[in-house]
Amino acid sequence: MCGFAGEVRFDGRAIDMDSLGRMCARLAARGPDSMGLWQHGPVGLGHRRLTIIDLSAAGQQPMIDSALGLSLVFNGCIYNYRELRHDLEAHGYRFFSNSDSEVILKAYAHWGTSCVEHFLGMFAFAIAERDSGKVVMARDRLGIKPLYISRAPGRLRFASTLPALVAGGGVDTSIDPVALHHYMTFHSVVPAPLTILAGVQKLPPATIRVIQPDGKETDHTYWQPRFERPAEQHTKEEWEELVLEGLRKAVKRRMVADVPVGVLLSGGIDSSLVVALLAESGQRDLKTFSIGFEAAGGESGDEFEYSDIVAEAFQTDHRQIRIDASGLLPAIDGVLENMSEPMISHDCVAFYLLSEQVSRHVKVVQSGQGADEIFAGYDWYPPLAGVPRDGALDAYSRVFFDQTHADMAHVVNPDRLTPYDVSRELVGAHFDRPGAETALDAALRIDTTIMLVDDPVKRVDNMTMAWGLEGRVPFLDHQLVEIAAACPPELKLAHGGKGVLKDAARKLLPAAVIDRKKGYFPVPGIRHLSGALLGSVREALLCRSARERNLFRPTYVQRLLETPNDVRSTLGSNMTWQLGLLELWFQKHGVGG
Repeated sequence: MCGFAGEVRFDGRAIDMDSLGRMCARLAARGPDSMGLWQHGPVGLGHRRLTIIDLSAAGQQPMIDSALGLSLVFNGCIYNYRELRHDLEAHGYRFFSNSDSEVILKAYAHWGTSCVEHFLGMFAFAIAERDSGKVVMARDRLGIKPLYISRAPGRLRFASTLPALVAGGGVDTSIDPVALHHYMTFHSVVPAPLTILAGVQKLPPATIRVIQPDGKETDHTYWQPRFERPAEQHTKEEWEELVLEGLRKAVKRRMVADVPVGVLLSGGIDSSLVVALLAESGQRDLKTFSIGFEAAGGESGDEFEYSDIVAEAFQTDHRQIRIDASGLLPAIDGVLENMSEPMISHDCVAFYLLSEQVSRHVKVVQSGQGADEIFAGYDWYPPLAGVPRDGALDAYSRVFFDQTHADMAHVVNPDRLTPYDVSRELVGAHFDRPGAETALDAALRIDTTIMLVDDPVKRVDNMTMAWGLEGRVPFLDHQLVEIAAACPPELKLAHGGKGVLKDAARKLLPAAVIDRKKGYFPVPGIRHLSGALLGSVREALLCRSARERNLFRPTYVQRLLETPNDVRSTLGSNMTWQLGLLELWFQKHGVGG
Protein backbone atom coordinates (compact mmCIF):
# COMPACT_ATOMS: atom_id res chain seq x y z
CA MET A 1 0.00 0.00 0.00
CA CYS A 2 1.65 3.15 -1.17
CA GLY A 3 1.37 6.14 -3.44
CA PHE A 4 3.01 6.68 -6.81
CA ALA A 5 3.34 9.23 -9.58
CA GLY A 6 4.85 9.43 -13.04
CA GLU A 7 5.41 11.43 -16.19
CA VAL A 8 5.62 10.21 -19.78
CA ARG A 9 6.93 12.51 -22.55
CA PHE A 10 5.98 12.21 -26.21
CA ASP A 11 7.80 15.30 -27.49
CA GLY A 12 11.44 14.48 -26.82
CA ARG A 13 11.70 16.90 -23.89
CA ALA A 14 13.24 15.91 -20.56
CA ILE A 15 11.17 14.64 -17.65
CA ASP A 16 10.29 17.41 -15.20
CA MET A 17 11.85 15.84 -12.11
CA ASP A 18 10.95 18.82 -9.94
CA SER A 19 7.28 18.28 -10.76
CA LEU A 20 7.62 14.57 -10.08
CA GLY A 21 9.21 15.36 -6.73
CA ARG A 22 6.33 17.68 -5.79
CA MET A 23 3.79 15.02 -6.66
CA CYS A 24 5.60 12.46 -4.50
CA ALA A 25 5.88 14.92 -1.63
CA ARG A 26 2.09 15.35 -1.77
CA LEU A 27 1.75 11.55 -1.43
CA ALA A 28 3.87 11.34 1.74
CA ALA A 29 0.97 10.27 3.99
CA ARG A 30 0.22 7.29 1.75
CA GLY A 31 3.82 6.12 1.94
CA PRO A 32 5.59 7.46 5.03
CA ASP A 33 8.37 4.85 5.12
CA SER A 34 10.50 5.77 2.09
CA MET A 35 10.57 7.61 -1.24
CA GLY A 36 12.16 6.80 -4.59
CA LEU A 37 12.51 8.61 -7.92
CA TRP A 38 13.64 7.11 -11.25
CA GLN A 39 13.99 8.38 -14.80
CA HIS A 40 15.01 6.78 -18.07
CA GLY A 41 14.46 8.45 -21.43
CA PRO A 42 10.86 9.65 -21.79
CA VAL A 43 9.56 8.08 -18.55
CA GLY A 44 9.91 9.22 -14.94
CA LEU A 45 8.47 7.35 -11.95
CA GLY A 46 8.13 8.27 -8.30
CA HIS A 47 6.99 6.24 -5.30
CA ARG A 48 6.16 6.61 -1.61
CA ARG A 49 6.30 3.34 0.31
CA LEU A 50 4.26 1.93 3.18
CA THR A 51 6.01 -1.30 4.16
CA ILE A 52 3.55 -4.18 4.52
CA ILE A 53 5.11 -7.06 2.58
CA ASP A 54 8.89 -7.61 2.46
CA LEU A 55 9.96 -4.92 4.91
CA SER A 56 13.51 -4.89 3.53
CA ALA A 57 15.06 -2.44 1.07
CA ALA A 58 14.74 -5.10 -1.65
CA GLY A 59 11.02 -4.30 -1.89
CA GLN A 60 11.47 -0.57 -2.50
CA GLN A 61 10.09 1.19 -5.56
CA PRO A 62 10.32 2.25 -8.29
CA MET A 63 11.30 -1.36 -8.84
CA ILE A 64 13.69 -1.89 -11.73
CA ASP A 65 14.34 -5.26 -13.35
CA SER A 66 17.23 -4.59 -15.74
CA ALA A 67 17.27 -8.15 -17.04
CA LEU A 68 13.62 -7.90 -18.12
CA GLY A 69 13.86 -4.24 -19.12
CA LEU A 70 10.88 -3.36 -16.94
CA SER A 71 10.27 -0.67 -14.30
CA LEU A 72 7.30 -0.61 -11.93
CA VAL A 73 5.39 1.58 -9.49
CA PHE A 74 2.55 -0.12 -7.65
CA ASN A 75 -0.03 0.62 -4.98
CA GLY A 76 -2.02 -2.15 -3.31
CA CYS A 77 -1.58 -5.79 -2.41
CA ILE A 78 -1.59 -9.01 -4.46
CA TYR A 79 -2.95 -11.51 -1.97
CA ASN A 80 -1.97 -14.59 -3.99
CA TYR A 81 1.56 -13.36 -4.71
CA ARG A 82 3.19 -16.37 -3.05
CA GLU A 83 1.29 -18.83 -5.23
CA LEU A 84 2.05 -16.79 -8.36
CA ARG A 85 5.71 -16.58 -7.41
CA HIS A 86 5.85 -20.38 -7.13
CA ASP A 87 4.32 -20.71 -10.63
CA LEU A 88 6.69 -18.14 -12.11
CA GLU A 89 9.73 -19.78 -10.51
CA ALA A 90 8.63 -23.02 -12.19
CA HIS A 91 8.86 -21.13 -15.50
CA GLY A 92 12.44 -20.12 -14.78
CA TYR A 93 12.04 -16.66 -13.24
CA ARG A 94 14.41 -15.73 -10.41
CA PHE A 95 13.49 -13.25 -7.70
CA PHE A 96 15.63 -10.69 -5.87
CA SER A 97 13.00 -9.77 -3.24
CA ASN A 98 10.11 -11.30 -1.30
CA SER A 99 7.63 -8.61 -2.39
CA ASP A 100 4.36 -8.79 -4.26
CA SER A 101 5.64 -5.89 -6.37
CA GLU A 102 8.26 -8.08 -8.00
CA VAL A 103 5.62 -10.73 -8.70
CA ILE A 104 3.75 -8.14 -10.78
CA LEU A 105 6.90 -7.46 -12.81
CA LYS A 106 7.58 -11.13 -13.50
CA ALA A 107 3.89 -11.85 -14.16
CA TYR A 108 3.81 -9.05 -16.74
CA ALA A 109 6.99 -10.39 -18.37
CA HIS A 110 5.39 -13.85 -18.57
CA TRP A 111 1.72 -13.15 -19.37
CA GLY A 112 1.79 -9.62 -20.77
CA THR A 113 -1.29 -7.51 -20.19
CA SER A 114 -3.31 -10.60 -19.26
CA CYS A 115 -1.29 -10.76 -16.02
CA VAL A 116 -4.10 -8.84 -14.32
CA GLU A 117 -6.41 -11.81 -14.76
CA HIS A 118 -4.09 -13.83 -12.49
CA PHE A 119 -4.07 -11.31 -9.62
CA LEU A 120 -6.26 -11.67 -6.54
CA GLY A 121 -6.11 -8.33 -4.79
CA MET A 122 -6.35 -4.60 -4.99
CA PHE A 123 -3.95 -2.72 -7.21
CA ALA A 124 -3.05 0.18 -9.41
CA PHE A 125 0.26 0.07 -11.21
CA ALA A 126 2.30 1.46 -14.07
CA ILE A 127 4.97 -0.52 -15.92
CA ALA A 128 7.47 1.04 -18.32
CA GLU A 129 9.03 -1.14 -21.02
CA ARG A 130 12.61 -0.04 -21.67
CA ASP A 131 12.99 -1.56 -25.13
CA SER A 132 9.61 -0.74 -26.69
CA GLY A 133 8.99 2.57 -24.92
CA LYS A 134 5.46 1.48 -23.98
CA VAL A 135 3.88 2.31 -20.64
CA VAL A 136 1.15 0.04 -19.27
CA MET A 137 -1.29 1.09 -16.53
CA ALA A 138 -3.86 -1.06 -14.76
CA ARG A 139 -6.44 -0.84 -12.03
CA ASP A 140 -8.08 -3.64 -10.02
CA ARG A 141 -11.50 -5.03 -10.82
CA LEU A 142 -13.46 -3.01 -8.23
CA GLY A 143 -11.34 0.16 -8.40
CA ILE A 144 -10.20 -0.20 -4.79
CA LYS A 145 -6.90 1.48 -5.63
CA PRO A 146 -7.02 4.84 -7.45
CA LEU A 147 -5.15 6.13 -10.50
CA TYR A 148 -5.54 9.74 -11.72
CA ILE A 149 -4.26 11.07 -15.04
CA SER A 150 -3.67 14.53 -16.56
CA ARG A 151 -2.60 15.43 -20.07
CA ALA A 152 -0.90 18.41 -21.65
CA PRO A 153 0.74 18.94 -25.06
CA GLY A 154 3.58 16.48 -25.36
CA ARG A 155 3.16 14.71 -22.01
CA LEU A 156 1.03 12.66 -19.64
CA ARG A 157 1.20 12.55 -15.85
CA PHE A 158 -0.38 10.15 -13.40
CA ALA A 159 -0.64 9.84 -9.62
CA SER A 160 -2.45 7.99 -6.84
CA THR A 161 -4.39 11.12 -5.86
CA LEU A 162 -5.85 14.11 -7.63
CA PRO A 163 -4.18 16.66 -5.29
CA ALA A 164 -0.79 15.13 -6.14
CA LEU A 165 -1.39 15.85 -9.83
CA VAL A 166 -2.37 19.42 -8.99
CA ALA A 167 0.82 19.80 -6.94
CA GLY A 168 2.81 18.84 -10.04
CA GLY A 169 1.46 21.89 -11.86
CA GLY A 170 0.22 22.38 -15.40
CA VAL A 171 -3.29 21.03 -14.73
CA ASP A 172 -6.54 22.55 -16.00
CA THR A 173 -8.35 23.00 -12.67
CA SER A 174 -11.59 24.42 -14.06
CA ILE A 175 -14.85 22.66 -13.14
CA ASP A 176 -16.19 20.02 -15.50
CA PRO A 177 -19.93 20.81 -15.86
CA VAL A 178 -20.90 17.18 -16.50
CA ALA A 179 -19.04 16.07 -13.38
CA LEU A 180 -20.72 18.87 -11.41
CA HIS A 181 -24.11 17.56 -12.54
CA HIS A 182 -23.18 14.05 -11.38
CA TYR A 183 -21.97 15.39 -8.02
CA MET A 184 -25.22 17.28 -7.43
CA THR A 185 -27.51 14.53 -8.76
CA PHE A 186 -25.82 11.16 -8.44
CA HIS A 187 -25.11 11.51 -4.70
CA SER A 188 -21.63 13.02 -5.26
CA VAL A 189 -20.59 10.05 -7.43
CA VAL A 190 -18.54 11.15 -10.46
CA PRO A 191 -17.89 8.00 -12.50
CA ALA A 192 -14.63 7.36 -14.34
CA PRO A 193 -13.11 8.68 -16.47
CA LEU A 194 -14.37 12.07 -15.22
CA THR A 195 -13.43 13.99 -12.10
CA ILE A 196 -14.79 17.34 -10.90
CA LEU A 197 -11.78 19.00 -12.60
CA ALA A 198 -11.76 19.30 -16.39
CA GLY A 199 -8.05 18.56 -16.62
CA VAL A 200 -7.95 15.36 -14.54
CA GLN A 201 -9.35 11.96 -15.38
CA LYS A 202 -9.15 8.59 -13.67
CA LEU A 203 -8.50 5.17 -15.13
CA PRO A 204 -11.72 3.13 -14.92
CA PRO A 205 -11.77 0.01 -12.74
CA ALA A 206 -10.93 -3.36 -14.33
CA THR A 207 -9.06 -1.54 -17.08
CA ILE A 208 -5.60 -2.03 -18.51
CA ARG A 209 -4.28 0.78 -20.71
CA VAL A 210 -1.33 0.58 -23.10
CA ILE A 211 0.31 3.88 -24.01
CA GLN A 212 2.55 3.86 -27.07
CA PRO A 213 5.69 6.04 -27.37
CA ASP A 214 3.76 8.43 -29.65
CA GLY A 215 0.98 8.89 -27.06
CA LYS A 216 -1.66 6.65 -28.67
CA GLU A 217 -3.67 4.65 -26.15
CA THR A 218 -5.71 1.47 -26.13
CA ASP A 219 -7.91 0.31 -23.24
CA HIS A 220 -9.11 -3.18 -22.40
CA THR A 221 -11.77 -3.95 -19.77
CA TYR A 222 -10.76 -7.32 -18.40
CA TRP A 223 -13.61 -8.09 -15.96
CA GLN A 224 -17.34 -7.54 -15.51
CA PRO A 225 -19.59 -9.32 -13.00
CA ARG A 226 -22.53 -11.14 -14.62
CA PHE A 227 -25.83 -10.42 -12.92
CA GLU A 228 -27.46 -13.56 -14.27
CA ARG A 229 -28.56 -16.80 -12.67
CA PRO A 230 -26.23 -19.78 -13.14
CA ALA A 231 -27.31 -22.80 -15.16
CA GLU A 232 -26.83 -24.94 -12.07
CA GLN A 233 -29.71 -24.44 -9.63
CA HIS A 234 -28.92 -24.00 -5.93
CA THR A 235 -31.14 -24.26 -2.89
CA LYS A 236 -31.39 -21.40 -0.39
CA GLU A 237 -29.07 -23.29 1.97
CA GLU A 238 -26.55 -23.88 -0.80
CA TRP A 239 -26.47 -20.15 -1.61
CA GLU A 240 -25.84 -19.39 2.05
CA GLU A 241 -22.92 -21.80 2.09
CA LEU A 242 -21.52 -20.41 -1.17
CA VAL A 243 -21.63 -16.89 0.28
CA LEU A 244 -20.09 -17.89 3.59
CA GLU A 245 -17.31 -19.91 1.98
CA GLY A 246 -16.58 -17.09 -0.48
CA LEU A 247 -16.27 -14.61 2.38
CA ARG A 248 -14.20 -17.06 4.41
CA LYS A 249 -11.66 -17.26 1.56
CA ALA A 250 -11.70 -13.50 1.06
CA VAL A 251 -11.01 -12.78 4.73
CA LYS A 252 -8.20 -15.35 4.87
CA ARG A 253 -6.54 -13.87 1.76
CA ARG A 254 -6.50 -10.44 3.37
CA MET A 255 -4.45 -11.63 6.31
CA VAL A 256 -1.39 -11.81 4.03
CA ALA A 257 1.10 -9.34 5.53
CA ASP A 258 4.42 -9.12 7.31
CA VAL A 259 2.79 -6.88 9.96
CA PRO A 260 -0.28 -7.37 12.24
CA VAL A 261 -3.77 -6.97 10.75
CA GLY A 262 -6.74 -5.48 12.68
CA VAL A 263 -10.45 -4.94 11.98
CA LEU A 264 -12.61 -1.81 11.90
CA LEU A 265 -15.58 -3.10 13.90
CA SER A 266 -18.67 -0.94 13.47
CA GLY A 267 -20.99 -3.40 15.20
CA GLY A 268 -22.92 -4.11 12.00
CA ILE A 269 -23.26 -7.56 10.50
CA ASP A 270 -20.57 -6.99 7.85
CA SER A 271 -17.55 -6.13 9.98
CA SER A 272 -18.80 -8.50 12.69
CA LEU A 273 -18.72 -11.38 10.20
CA VAL A 274 -15.11 -10.52 9.34
CA VAL A 275 -14.22 -10.76 13.04
CA ALA A 276 -16.14 -14.02 13.42
CA LEU A 277 -14.40 -15.65 10.46
CA LEU A 278 -10.98 -14.56 11.67
CA ALA A 279 -11.76 -16.03 15.08
CA GLU A 280 -12.97 -19.21 13.39
CA SER A 281 -9.63 -19.47 11.56
CA GLY A 282 -7.74 -19.37 14.85
CA GLN A 283 -6.84 -15.68 15.16
CA ARG A 284 -6.33 -14.75 18.81
CA ASP A 285 -6.11 -11.32 20.46
CA LEU A 286 -7.33 -9.72 17.24
CA LYS A 287 -7.21 -5.92 17.49
CA THR A 288 -10.60 -4.33 16.77
CA PHE A 289 -11.60 -0.67 16.75
CA SER A 290 -14.91 1.23 16.93
CA ILE A 291 -15.67 4.94 16.80
CA GLY A 292 -18.48 7.01 18.28
CA PHE A 293 -19.49 10.68 18.14
CA GLU A 294 -21.34 13.03 20.43
CA ALA A 295 -25.09 12.97 19.83
CA ALA A 296 -26.74 15.87 17.97
CA GLY A 297 -30.26 16.71 16.83
CA GLY A 298 -31.63 13.88 18.92
CA GLU A 299 -29.56 11.35 16.97
CA SER A 300 -27.16 8.92 18.64
CA GLY A 301 -23.58 9.05 17.43
CA ASP A 302 -22.30 5.58 18.30
CA GLU A 303 -23.09 1.88 18.00
CA PHE A 304 -20.87 0.69 20.82
CA GLU A 305 -23.69 -1.48 22.16
CA TYR A 306 -23.27 -3.84 19.20
CA SER A 307 -19.52 -3.65 18.68
CA ASP A 308 -19.11 -4.52 22.38
CA ILE A 309 -21.25 -7.63 21.91
CA VAL A 310 -19.01 -8.83 19.08
CA ALA A 311 -15.78 -7.95 20.87
CA GLU A 312 -16.92 -9.87 23.93
CA ALA A 313 -18.17 -12.86 21.93
CA PHE A 314 -14.85 -13.31 20.12
CA GLN A 315 -12.55 -12.01 22.87
CA THR A 316 -10.88 -9.37 20.71
CA ASP A 317 -8.43 -6.73 21.91
CA HIS A 318 -11.01 -3.98 21.47
CA ARG A 319 -10.76 -0.19 21.62
CA GLN A 320 -13.60 2.32 21.66
CA ILE A 321 -12.68 5.68 20.19
CA ARG A 322 -14.94 8.51 21.35
CA ILE A 323 -15.02 11.88 19.57
CA ASP A 324 -16.75 14.85 21.20
CA ALA A 325 -18.09 17.84 19.29
CA SER A 326 -14.88 19.84 19.81
CA GLY A 327 -12.91 17.28 17.79
CA LEU A 328 -15.13 17.45 14.72
CA LEU A 329 -14.22 20.83 13.21
CA PRO A 330 -10.42 20.38 13.43
CA ALA A 331 -10.80 17.04 11.63
CA ILE A 332 -12.63 18.60 8.69
CA ASP A 333 -9.47 20.33 7.52
CA GLY A 334 -7.56 17.04 7.42
CA VAL A 335 -10.47 15.29 5.72
CA LEU A 336 -10.54 17.91 2.96
CA GLU A 337 -6.76 17.77 2.60
CA ASN A 338 -6.88 14.03 1.93
CA MET A 339 -10.05 13.89 -0.17
CA SER A 340 -9.01 13.16 -3.76
CA GLU A 341 -12.47 14.24 -4.92
CA PRO A 342 -15.38 15.91 -3.11
CA MET A 343 -17.42 13.32 -1.17
CA ILE A 344 -20.43 14.37 0.88
CA SER A 345 -20.63 11.22 3.01
CA HIS A 346 -20.02 12.05 6.66
CA ASP A 347 -18.45 8.60 6.87
CA CYS A 348 -15.32 10.32 5.52
CA VAL A 349 -14.93 12.14 8.83
CA ALA A 350 -15.53 8.94 10.80
CA PHE A 351 -12.99 6.97 8.78
CA TYR A 352 -10.44 9.78 9.02
CA LEU A 353 -10.64 10.08 12.80
CA LEU A 354 -10.83 6.31 13.28
CA SER A 355 -7.80 5.77 11.04
CA GLU A 356 -5.79 8.33 12.98
CA GLN A 357 -6.21 6.30 16.15
CA VAL A 358 -5.95 2.86 14.55
CA SER A 359 -2.68 3.71 12.76
CA ARG A 360 -1.02 3.97 16.18
CA HIS A 361 -1.59 0.26 16.72
CA VAL A 362 -1.57 -1.51 13.33
CA LYS A 363 -0.65 -0.83 9.71
CA VAL A 364 -3.36 -2.98 8.10
CA VAL A 365 -7.10 -3.34 8.81
CA GLN A 366 -9.99 -5.21 7.29
CA SER A 367 -13.41 -3.56 7.10
CA GLY A 368 -16.93 -4.45 6.01
CA GLN A 369 -17.31 -1.94 3.16
CA GLY A 370 -19.10 -3.16 0.05
CA ALA A 371 -21.52 -5.66 1.55
CA ASP A 372 -24.55 -3.39 1.16
CA GLU A 373 -23.86 -2.79 -2.53
CA ILE A 374 -23.35 -6.43 -3.47
CA PHE A 375 -26.00 -7.99 -1.20
CA ALA A 376 -28.74 -5.31 -1.52
CA GLY A 377 -28.51 -3.90 1.98
CA TYR A 378 -29.76 -0.36 1.36
CA ASP A 379 -33.36 0.74 1.67
CA TRP A 380 -33.64 1.81 -1.98
CA TYR A 381 -33.38 -1.81 -3.16
CA PRO A 382 -36.65 -3.37 -1.87
CA PRO A 383 -38.87 -0.94 -3.87
CA LEU A 384 -37.26 -2.30 -7.06
CA ALA A 385 -38.40 -5.86 -6.38
CA GLY A 386 -41.63 -5.73 -8.37
CA VAL A 387 -40.56 -3.23 -11.01
CA PRO A 388 -40.54 -4.46 -14.64
CA ARG A 389 -37.08 -4.51 -16.20
CA ASP A 390 -37.99 -1.71 -18.63
CA GLY A 391 -39.04 0.48 -15.70
CA ALA A 392 -35.78 0.05 -13.77
CA LEU A 393 -34.26 3.40 -14.77
CA ASP A 394 -37.24 5.45 -13.58
CA ALA A 395 -37.54 3.50 -10.34
CA TYR A 396 -33.82 3.76 -9.56
CA SER A 397 -33.69 7.48 -10.33
CA ARG A 398 -36.60 8.16 -7.99
CA VAL A 399 -34.95 6.45 -5.03
CA PHE A 400 -31.28 7.31 -5.56
CA PHE A 401 -30.91 10.66 -7.36
CA ASP A 402 -30.53 13.60 -4.98
CA GLN A 403 -32.57 15.82 -7.28
CA THR A 404 -33.97 16.03 -10.78
CA HIS A 405 -32.48 17.99 -13.65
CA ALA A 406 -35.33 20.48 -13.26
CA ASP A 407 -34.40 20.91 -9.58
CA MET A 408 -30.80 21.55 -10.60
CA ALA A 409 -31.90 24.65 -12.51
CA HIS A 410 -32.93 26.22 -9.19
CA VAL A 411 -29.61 25.36 -7.52
CA VAL A 412 -26.85 25.90 -10.08
CA ASN A 413 -26.30 29.11 -12.02
CA PRO A 414 -27.31 28.83 -15.70
CA ASP A 415 -23.76 29.01 -17.10
CA ARG A 416 -22.82 25.95 -14.99
CA LEU A 417 -25.85 23.83 -15.90
CA THR A 418 -25.65 21.19 -18.62
CA PRO A 419 -28.33 21.56 -21.34
CA TYR A 420 -29.82 18.15 -20.62
CA ASP A 421 -29.92 15.52 -17.88
CA VAL A 422 -26.45 13.99 -18.29
CA SER A 423 -26.74 11.98 -15.07
CA ARG A 424 -29.93 10.24 -16.16
CA GLU A 425 -28.33 9.58 -19.55
CA LEU A 426 -25.31 8.02 -17.84
CA VAL A 427 -27.41 5.72 -15.66
CA GLY A 428 -29.71 4.93 -18.58
CA ALA A 429 -26.77 3.74 -20.69
CA HIS A 430 -25.79 1.32 -17.92
CA PHE A 431 -29.33 0.06 -17.49
CA ASP A 432 -29.63 -0.50 -21.26
CA ARG A 433 -26.63 -2.81 -21.40
CA PRO A 434 -27.36 -6.49 -22.02
CA GLY A 435 -27.64 -8.81 -19.03
CA ALA A 436 -28.91 -8.04 -15.54
CA GLU A 437 -32.15 -9.96 -15.67
CA THR A 438 -34.26 -7.91 -13.25
CA ALA A 439 -34.60 -4.28 -12.19
CA LEU A 440 -32.76 -5.14 -8.97
CA ASP A 441 -29.96 -6.81 -10.93
CA ALA A 442 -29.58 -3.66 -13.04
CA ALA A 443 -29.46 -1.44 -9.94
CA LEU A 444 -26.93 -3.69 -8.20
CA ARG A 445 -24.79 -3.81 -11.32
CA ILE A 446 -24.43 -0.04 -11.53
CA ASP A 447 -23.99 0.27 -7.78
CA THR A 448 -21.30 -2.43 -7.73
CA THR A 449 -19.32 -1.18 -10.72
CA ILE A 450 -19.92 2.60 -10.47
CA MET A 451 -21.38 3.93 -7.21
CA LEU A 452 -19.39 1.60 -4.98
CA VAL A 453 -16.10 2.58 -6.65
CA ASP A 454 -16.57 6.34 -6.39
CA ASP A 455 -18.16 6.58 -2.97
CA PRO A 456 -17.50 4.00 -0.23
CA VAL A 457 -14.38 2.44 -1.77
CA LYS A 458 -12.75 5.80 -2.50
CA ARG A 459 -13.74 7.01 0.95
CA VAL A 460 -11.99 4.11 2.68
CA ASP A 461 -8.86 4.45 0.56
CA ASN A 462 -8.54 8.22 1.02
CA MET A 463 -9.16 8.33 4.74
CA THR A 464 -7.15 5.29 5.82
CA MET A 465 -4.19 6.27 3.63
CA ALA A 466 -4.26 9.77 5.15
CA TRP A 467 -2.62 8.04 8.14
CA GLY A 468 -0.52 5.44 6.35
CA LEU A 469 -3.05 2.72 7.16
CA GLU A 470 -3.87 0.01 4.63
CA GLY A 471 -7.59 -0.75 4.41
CA ARG A 472 -8.61 -4.12 3.02
CA VAL A 473 -12.18 -4.93 1.98
CA PRO A 474 -12.96 -8.68 1.84
CA PHE A 475 -16.53 -8.15 0.61
CA LEU A 476 -14.98 -6.79 -2.58
CA ASP A 477 -13.04 -9.91 -3.35
CA HIS A 478 -14.02 -10.25 -6.99
CA GLN A 479 -14.87 -13.94 -6.64
CA LEU A 480 -17.27 -13.14 -3.79
CA VAL A 481 -18.77 -10.31 -5.89
CA GLU A 482 -19.40 -12.83 -8.68
CA ILE A 483 -21.22 -15.12 -6.23
CA ALA A 484 -23.34 -12.22 -4.97
CA ALA A 485 -24.15 -11.08 -8.52
CA ALA A 486 -25.44 -14.53 -9.45
CA CYS A 487 -27.48 -14.97 -6.26
CA PRO A 488 -31.26 -14.71 -6.85
CA PRO A 489 -32.66 -11.24 -5.97
CA GLU A 490 -35.30 -12.60 -3.61
CA LEU A 491 -32.60 -14.15 -1.39
CA LYS A 492 -30.74 -10.86 -1.17
CA LEU A 493 -33.89 -8.84 -0.45
CA ALA A 494 -35.11 -11.18 2.32
CA HIS A 495 -35.28 -9.79 5.88
CA GLY A 496 -35.23 -6.21 4.59
CA GLY A 497 -32.01 -6.67 2.62
CA LYS A 498 -28.83 -8.78 2.76
CA GLY A 499 -31.07 -11.73 3.59
CA VAL A 500 -28.72 -14.43 2.30
CA LEU A 501 -25.84 -12.89 4.25
CA LYS A 502 -27.90 -12.60 7.44
CA ASP A 503 -29.04 -16.21 7.24
CA ALA A 504 -25.47 -17.39 6.59
CA ALA A 505 -24.25 -15.31 9.54
CA ARG A 506 -26.57 -17.07 12.01
CA LYS A 507 -24.05 -19.89 12.14
CA LEU A 508 -21.46 -17.50 13.56
CA LEU A 509 -22.91 -14.29 15.08
CA PRO A 510 -25.15 -13.43 18.05
CA ALA A 511 -28.76 -12.83 16.97
CA ALA A 512 -28.74 -9.33 18.47
CA VAL A 513 -26.17 -8.23 15.88
CA ILE A 514 -27.99 -9.82 12.95
CA ASP A 515 -31.54 -8.71 13.80
CA ARG A 516 -30.73 -5.12 14.78
CA LYS A 517 -31.91 -2.15 12.75
CA LYS A 518 -29.44 -1.26 10.02
CA GLY A 519 -26.84 1.25 11.18
CA TYR A 520 -24.34 3.56 9.55
CA PHE A 521 -21.17 5.36 10.60
CA PRO A 522 -23.17 8.14 12.31
CA VAL A 523 -21.71 11.65 12.53
CA PRO A 524 -24.66 13.64 13.90
CA GLY A 525 -22.68 16.88 13.92
CA ILE A 526 -22.71 16.91 10.11
CA ARG A 527 -26.25 15.66 9.59
CA HIS A 528 -27.40 18.42 11.98
CA LEU A 529 -25.11 21.37 11.29
CA SER A 530 -24.67 23.89 14.09
CA GLY A 531 -22.06 25.94 15.93
CA ALA A 532 -18.54 26.26 14.57
CA LEU A 533 -19.00 23.75 11.76
CA LEU A 534 -22.07 25.55 10.47
CA GLY A 535 -20.10 28.78 10.70
CA SER A 536 -17.34 27.26 8.59
CA VAL A 537 -19.84 26.12 5.95
CA ARG A 538 -21.55 29.52 5.95
CA GLU A 539 -18.23 31.30 5.47
CA ALA A 540 -17.24 28.96 2.63
CA LEU A 541 -20.49 29.57 0.75
CA LEU A 542 -20.43 33.36 1.18
CA CYS A 543 -16.72 34.21 0.90
CA ARG A 544 -15.12 36.07 -1.98
CA SER A 545 -13.80 33.00 -3.80
CA ALA A 546 -17.26 31.40 -3.72
CA ARG A 547 -18.80 34.57 -5.14
CA GLU A 548 -16.19 34.69 -7.90
CA ARG A 549 -16.74 31.02 -8.70
CA ASN A 550 -20.47 31.75 -8.97
CA LEU A 551 -21.54 28.11 -8.89
CA PHE A 552 -24.81 28.33 -7.04
CA ARG A 553 -27.80 30.66 -7.20
CA PRO A 554 -27.55 33.16 -4.31
CA THR A 555 -31.24 32.81 -3.47
CA TYR A 556 -30.86 29.04 -3.02
CA VAL A 557 -27.75 29.44 -0.86
CA GLN A 558 -29.53 32.00 1.30
CA ARG A 559 -32.49 29.67 1.73
CA LEU A 560 -30.19 26.86 2.88
CA LEU A 561 -28.34 29.04 5.35
CA GLU A 562 -31.56 30.34 6.88
CA THR A 563 -32.67 26.77 7.69
CA PRO A 564 -29.45 24.74 7.32
CA ASN A 565 -30.89 21.40 8.39
CA ASP A 566 -34.26 21.44 6.68
CA VAL A 567 -33.46 20.73 3.01
CA ARG A 568 -32.60 17.08 2.46
CA SER A 569 -31.79 14.96 -0.58
CA THR A 570 -33.80 11.90 -1.57
CA LEU A 571 -31.45 9.79 0.56
CA GLY A 572 -31.65 12.18 3.51
CA SER A 573 -28.33 13.97 3.06
CA ASN A 574 -28.03 17.54 4.28
CA MET A 575 -28.05 19.75 1.15
CA THR A 576 -26.33 22.58 3.02
CA TRP A 577 -23.44 20.21 3.64
CA GLN A 578 -23.48 19.04 0.02
CA LEU A 579 -22.94 22.59 -1.28
CA GLY A 580 -20.66 23.62 1.56
CA LEU A 581 -18.41 20.58 1.23
CA LEU A 582 -17.87 21.28 -2.47
CA GLU A 583 -16.88 24.89 -1.80
CA LEU A 584 -14.67 23.91 1.12
CA TRP A 585 -12.89 21.36 -1.09
CA PHE A 586 -12.32 23.85 -3.93
CA GLN A 587 -10.95 26.40 -1.49
CA LYS A 588 -8.74 23.89 0.30
CA HIS A 589 -7.04 22.79 -2.91
CA GLY A 590 -7.07 26.14 -4.70
CA VAL A 591 -8.96 24.77 -7.70
CA GLY A 592 -12.34 25.09 -9.37
CA GLY A 593 -12.38 27.96 -11.82
